Amino acid sequence: MTRGKLFALVAFAAVLAAWCVASAAEKTLYRKASPYTTVVVTEDDQGLRTLRFGEDDGRQSVVKVGDPDHVELQYARAMPAALALADEPKRALVVGLGGGTIPGLLHKHFPQLAIDVVDIDPVVVEAAKTFFGFREDASMHVYVDDGRKFIEKCKQPYDIIFLDAYGASSIPYALATKEFLQAVRRATGPKGVVAGNIWSAGNNPLHDAMVRTYQEVFDELYVIKVTGVGNEILLALPRRASRISEEKGLRFDIGEYVRQGFQPLDTKDPIARVLLDKDKPQE
Repeated sequence: MTRGKLFALVAFAAVLAAWCVASAAEKTLYRKASPYTTVVVTEDDQGLRTLRFGEDDGRQSVVKVGDPDHVELQYARAMPAALALADEPKRALVVGLGGGTIPGLLHKHFPQLAIDVVDIDPVVVEAAKTFFGFREDASMHVYVDDGRKFIEKCKQPYDIIFLDAYGASSIPYALATKEFLQAVRRATGPKGVVAGNIWSAGNNPLHDAMVRTYQEVFDELYVIKVTGVGNEILLALPRRASRISEEKGLRFDIGEYVRQGFQPLDTKDPIARVLLDKDKPQE
């Protein structure tokens, strides 16, 4: 055997060994085709369960079952900064259930909140209840429905709306347009706040258009750029962020995300377009 062939064989064996270790460290608990994707749940040797859409997709949710204070993903730690805007909120809406990280955290630390969660995919809801410990009760309900239609039918406004609905690779176009955000605004109380999770510019060809569309609908818009990941949280001026973490005994400081990356978005990009329903790309 030549030195080159020996080197190639050793390299292949090393890659194979690394793959086997990774595979052994994370086992698949659930895999089921839904009307929209394939929902996959895995668990690693630390007891962390991950929701993915497809085998090779990025992490949609990571949950430590029975411990709602364990918030693994950085963007999910930043989104509650919206609570700093609301004056004693009574009603919250979460669009996009995933593994239930955000509603679970809200439910524990803000028991006065009536929380509605909506997800279009019944298999995601099934997985959240079966493998991620998500539970409905008198103050928290989940609805299997199109998030846009749910908001358009809204009769009683919410104090906080979290927009966290993703497909396998991006936010559905229908949940990014001016018409949709106008419906969101109508569904938000006079002193309410909306927190939208979007991919940053490096991962999102529509980033500038999404920001410009938010600016078209809302009077004030700010961004928290989540350090080290490809997420940005769009929301209004945050207040009392660190105090919320202290009062509720959270294991992370919401205010840190505000201090790291909170920026006003006052200037409108003259080139970026506003996303409209009529311009939806062909699938």
